[in-house]
Order: sequence, then C-alpha cells, then structure tokens
Amino acid sequence: MKSRCRIFITALMVSGLALTGCTPDQAAVLEISNSNFGTRAAPSNIIPAELSQTRTASISAIGDVLIHGTVYKDAQTADGYDFNPMFEKVAPFLSQSDITVANSESIIGGSEIGVSTYPSFNSPYEVGDAMKNAGIDIVSMANNHTLDRGIKAIENAVAYWHSIGVKHTGSYISAAQRDEITTITKNGITFSFLSFTYGTNGVMTPAGKDYLVKRIDKDVIQQDLAQARAQSDVVVLSLHFGVEYENMPNAEQIDLARFSADNGADIIIGHHPHVLQPAEWIETSDGRKAFAVYSLGNFLSGQDVLERKIGGILHLEVEKTENADGKTITLKEPAFTPTFVRNTNLQDFEVDLLKNVDANLNDAAKEHMSTWVPEMKFIE
Repeated sequence: MKSRCRIFITALMVSGLALTGCTPDQAAVLEISNSNFGTRAAPSNIIPAELSQTRTASISAIGDVLIHGTVYKDAQTADGYDFNPMFEKVAPFLSQSDITVANSESIIGGSEIGVSTYPSFNSPYEVGDAMKNAGIDIVSMANNHTLDRGIKAIENAVAYWHSIGVKHTGSYISAAQRDEITTITKNGITFSFLSFTYGTNGVMTPAGKDYLVKRIDKDVIQQDLAQARAQSDVVVLSLHFGVEYENMPNAEQIDLARFSADNGADIIIGHHPHVLQPAEWIETSDGRKAFAVYSLGNFLSGQDVLERKIGGILHLEVEKTENADGKTITLKEPAFTPTFVRNTNLQDFEVDLLKNVDANLNDAAKEHMSTWVPEMKFIE
C-alpha cells in the first residue's frame, strides 16, 4: 500500500511541474525565493540598548575651611584635637552627594611642625579626619595660604590627605604629580579637578618648584583644561580669586570664569572673598551650559563678622547621555544649603544650618545666591 502511495505522490509532483512548465531545479529556486522574501523576519534594533543610556551623579561643594587659633583651641583634647562635633549638624548634607569638594584653605601640615593661625596658618591633621568623616572626598589646596608654612607643611598635608583617602588638587610635591589630572569616577561619569590661586600673599614659590602651588595663568589654565577634558566627562575648576569681603564678583572674576568655561570647564567653584557671591549659568561658544558660583564664603573659620560666618553647600546633578550620535553632559537641579558658623564666647564652634540661626538672614542668603539663577532650589 505504501508503495502505491509513493507512486501516486510522485505522479502528482511530475504532473504539477508539467502544468507549470517548471523543471525540478526551477521549482527549488522558486521555493527558496518565496521562503526568503515572503517570511522575512523584522529588522533588529539599529541602536543597541547598551549604546543609548543615561547616567547621573551628584556633586556638592563647600567654601573655605580656614582654621583660626580660636577654632583649633576649641577643638583641643587631652591627646590631640577633635573637630568632628563642628561638622556634625551638616554632615548629612555633605555626605548625600556622590562627590563633595572643599577648599582646604589652612593647610593641614600637622601638629608636628607647630599649629599656627593668621597670618601664617598651619592646622592639625585632625581637621582632615573630621572633613573626611563628614563626607568630603576631595580638597582644593591652591589658595593664598598654601605657602604659609613652607615645603614641609605641603609635603605633610599631601601625604596625610592621601593616607585617609581624600584626593587633592592645586598643590603637589613633584612635577610628575602636578602633571597628573586628579579624577574621580562615580556611576560611570568621570570628573576631573583643577585648582588655581591668584597669589600667595607675597610668598614666592621656591625656585624650580612651581608645582607646589598652581597660580592663575590663562595659558596654563587653557592647557590644563584641554588635558582634563580629554580624560574626563566633567571638568571641575576651583578658582581662588576676587576681592575679600565683597559680596558680588568683579569684572576680572566674571571674565576668568567665562574664559574657563569656553575652554572646557563645566563647573567653576570660587573661593577667597570669605562671603557669599552668587552663581550663574555660562553659555559657552561650543553650545554647552557651564555653571559658576563665584564664592561659597566661609564654611568653618574663626572670623567673627556676621557676613563672614555665613557660607553654604552647593549641590548639582550631572547627567551623561550616550547614544549613536555621541555623548552629552547636562548640569541640572542647582541647589544650595545656607550655613552659619556658631560659637559661644569663642567656644563650642559648630557649623549649623542658617535657618536654625536667623530666618531673615536665611531668606536674604537664598535671595542673594539665586540672583542670576532664579530656579535655584534650597535644601535645608
């Protein structure tokens, strides 16, 4: 029976071929053609998911940590110093960001070479411990007090920051170290950090040791920004500039900030005036939007004039988007936390939220900092 069926099926196939005028080889080609074009699968996604993604990271910054004698005497204990209580109330606001940067204005050369106050500062190592414990990840060391206590203080400070895992920029112990760009990567976004100062209170850098402190020079800034941009997604530039106790930036500050933004700086953090100066967006020639804050005031110091007790914490969100067209960096959600240095008869120094000290001062500080950034939010 099976044999007859095979004969019948074969006969039908031959008959069909005869009716269509096709040879067996031509029928095979027709079958393949129909298979290829009649049931083709849908095309795969042109841009794979891994090439189109968005990452975010947060960065915060504080102003001057300038440890006068009244402050380190208040922190003295039987066997050293303890500055941790001074940061306790604001530590949650410092540690919430992925990266927090500070201006370490009085160098932490350590007690071994003798602590000292204005006009030639040197602070205990324990200042660094408290800053690290409060959430500081990197410090700017280029300022007008960098050379106050000479090479030994710089060597001690750099070594100590390294020993506790806090990065530094702006002051170095060798040319090779200076030539390396300091970077931190968080959530797939790499930040680079640069730091420069207008001067060092007339103290000359020792011959052949320019690496000890980076001084503001547009040519050098331009070169360093190009190098940093090649190695990172976001360039953070600290500038120690401006006029002390002036609450608005001058033309020189604004010009340097805009020059720096045009040459690759994304975030510009100003220090030195010891009082707050407002922030602004800077539209660059290559179509980016950089963010500059001209002065973050004093974060912790012994200065006793009211305006010099007010500082704050800058907060920014950074968004990195990558797709087939390349990479874009967007700075978002600028925010600010006003702070105040409390003390009672030069004792019990601590940094507190300004809102806990005086509501009117707090409102004034918020209005001042948002002068040119009306959408600025406040985290308190």
